[in-house]
Amino acid sequence: MIDTRRILFTMAGLLVACRLATAQEQAKPAIDDFAVLAKPILQKHCLGCHSGVEPKGELRLDTLGTDLTSQETREAWQSVQEQLRIGAMPPKEEPPKEKPRPTKEEVEQLTKWIVGRLAAAEAVKRAATGRVVMRRLNRTEYENTVRDLLGVDTPLRELLPHDTSAAGFDNVGEALHTSSFLLDRYLEAAETALNQAISNRPKPPTLAKTRYSLQESHQVKNTTEKVFRKREDGSVVLFCSSLWQSVGLSKFYPSERGKYRFRISASAIQNNEEPVTFRVHSGAGGMGGPKAHLVGYFDALTAEPRVIEFVDHMEPRTSITILPYGLPSAQAINKIGADVYEGPGLAIDWIEVEGPLNETWPPESHQRLFGDLKQGSFPIYNQRERVEVISDQPAADAERILKKFARRAFRRSATDEDLKPYLALFAAKLDEKQTFEQAIRVALAAIMVSPEFLFLKEEPGPLSDYAIASRLSYFLWSSTPDEELLSLAEQGLLKKSGRGGERESGSKDKDESKQEAAKGSLPISPSPTLPLSHSLSPLERQVERLLRHPRSRAFTENFVGQWLNLREIDATNPSHILYPEMDDMLKASMVRETELFFREVLEHNLPLSNFVASDFSMLNGRLAKHYGIPGVAGWEFQKVKLPADSHRGGVLTMASVMKVTANGTHTSPVVRGAFVLDRILGTPPPKPPENIAGLEPDIRGATTIRQQLAKHRQLDSCASCHVQIDPPGFALESFDVIGGYREFYRTSGNGKAVMIDGKRMPYLQGPAIDPADKLADGRAFANIDEFKQLLLSDQPQLTRALATKLITYGTGAPPETLDAPQLEQIVSHVKAKDYGFRGLIHAIVASELFQRK
Repeated sequence: MIDTRRILFTMAGLLVACRLATAQEQAKPAIDDFAVLAKPILQKHCLGCHSGVEPKGELRLDTLGTDLTSQETREAWQSVQEQLRIGAMPPKEEPPKEKPRPTKEEVEQLTKWIVGRLAAAEAVKRAATGRVVMRRLNRTEYENTVRDLLGVDTPLRELLPHDTSAAGFDNVGEALHTSSFLLDRYLEAAETALNQAISNRPKPPTLAKTRYSLQESHQVKNTTEKVFRKREDGSVVLFCSSLWQSVGLSKFYPSERGKYRFRISASAIQNNEEPVTFRVHSGAGGMGGPKAHLVGYFDALTAEPRVIEFVDHMEPRTSITILPYGLPSAQAINKIGADVYEGPGLAIDWIEVEGPLNETWPPESHQRLFGDLKQGSFPIYNQRERVEVISDQPAADAERILKKFARRAFRRSATDEDLKPYLALFAAKLDEKQTFEQAIRVALAAIMVSPEFLFLKEEPGPLSDYAIASRLSYFLWSSTPDEELLSLAEQGLLKKSGRGGERESGSKDKDESKQEAAKGSLPISPSPTLPLSHSLSPLERQVERLLRHPRSRAFTENFVGQWLNLREIDATNPSHILYPEMDDMLKASMVRETELFFREVLEHNLPLSNFVASDFSMLNGRLAKHYGIPGVAGWEFQKVKLPADSHRGGVLTMASVMKVTANGTHTSPVVRGAFVLDRILGTPPPKPPENIAGLEPDIRGATTIRQQLAKHRQLDSCASCHVQIDPPGFALESFDVIGGYREFYRTSGNGKAVMIDGKRMPYLQGPAIDPADKLADGRAFANIDEFKQLLLSDQPQLTRALATKLITYGTGAPPETLDAPQLEQIVSHVKAKDYGFRGLIHAIVASELFQRK
């Protein structure tokens, strides 16, 4: 096997030796060098297929230029390099006499030339701008930043247009464009947030703890179906899961916006001590309404009442709605009658509400901005009690307010020069006879649309402490640095490598751990183990602190949501005929399993191999039933050891990944194979030729996708790519559209009837699944389990692939050819630490890739 790492290190050394040459001179095509090192090899092994008017793979090498400063040319040579790296060219099935394979020395020589030219071209760009272009906050980061800056929880992202993705992520600088329209939207979002943060009224009336009975619900009182049992103690038993019989808290429609605390006393009845799960929606329009959102799923565990508590933001004149999961239909219960029905039900004893929860007034968000400045009466039409902040020293107070705010908004110390335009804007508004508060609002909004706020500004070369603080917080929190991180940056401590000797790795104070666990700052695991065997530097301590903090859930949701494409879980709705078992709880459980699994591997520093094959997963009752794994019930998730014959383990076989790589009716080995190559192996296939039509599934089930692909691969322009793409896809054919394990396809056309629990299914049994194939290097596998083992044989590549994704997400730009030595250092470090995932995060943050622009 070719030692690509040695080649890359050699090229890096050559580049260092040539520092005396300018970047432009380095990037000029070396025609003589090409003629000696590359052209003879291309003529001998490649031009037979990749030349002429119809080259294979639409890659024509006989006319491909050697000036790699051109993006199109650079991408073409990168494709050649990748084909050499994986040994895919020439195809192994070609007769050796017709297509002699290049020798190891020839591959090394051609790879060396390509890597050198790529590195030189990249050096041109970096000399001026660095590896990462200046990037703005995407809409998720903007919303989180405003939340943590002002202390308000306002859904601002919906006011902003969707961000464009590049290299798989929506925080990559090159894709985050800016326009006058976008700046207008940012200004609107800033003004909306300030309106929420600043209080212009006396403290609103608070609803003290008030208990309600569902017997007062409009649905319970007015339905003509006999689906509710009203008991003498005021409780109500819900026996059906039909959407139209969801029960709202009709007597509670708050007049005040804010956060409310809800406590629900619930129990499971007539269910043999098994839990009964229910979901709660909040908002206008009832369950499933356009302005309603899912609060969550909860379990009534036994016949003994359990009090479930949550806090939710409520808009005026909205309420909550409750619906049990997995119970019979309303029609079935109505035929029997709820009063005599003997099946399981959900008993709701009472619901207690209090709020809005304002511990202080003006609220904390207002005090963050204005401190203890007084408010005076400023009534307007329909708001006679309206108040505004007033100041006896407007200039001094404005400077104090704006300097404090700018420090947090700019993520660094704000100088007098920084404040000049905003103080001038404030003064101009006062001159226009605007009030103190009106003028300060304008200046605050101006800061929130300034480049210093909207963009993560980094200078070429080593990052400053401030830039490292921002890069770290947006990596692990998708938000701005907090006070502790910002203070360390101000003191210049983040870049110091000195170790704190007073506390060794893994020796976190027990009392401190208990306090964090009580606060919920350890979402999955109460006592993660630090991956480092030595005491921690200030930066390493901050990595650990940020990972333990509740805000790190943003890392899980945003990284996993894009790495594994979970954001597209709602993109398709599986056919109710082919997949009648699909429901909302299953879909929610799919995503939750993957996120919790990611957190479990991260929290416990488990080997990265778990992402490919693990002996456990995080399951609840609904997902365990879907996977055919006994012993798990209810909504609550738990770490479950997988049976040896489950064919599960790792993210590849999770229902969430299977769903987002399929459409509503059928699976495609091409789509899933390309997904595995890109997301797991880090070797994305080239884009398909434009003149090649996609495969249309045979919905009658007369032919399998394997049979269709066999014909497709007979095309010369397709064979070279499909020999890499198809095998992973075929391995995953054992899983259907919603991630259920299968041995046969489902069809609505030709097939055998299917009976489950004595009931005939609406679909038919189609042809048998054949998950066997062989990789491009000739290694064969019979099923998904054997395929996983083949992937595990190259753990450095699995590490390299995930590290590349994390670096792209964490820095806003993917690694390039010039970064290969640094990437290999990260892989080597993680290998020496038994491939622990938490160790990978530390290695990335400590790397030059992370700490330089």
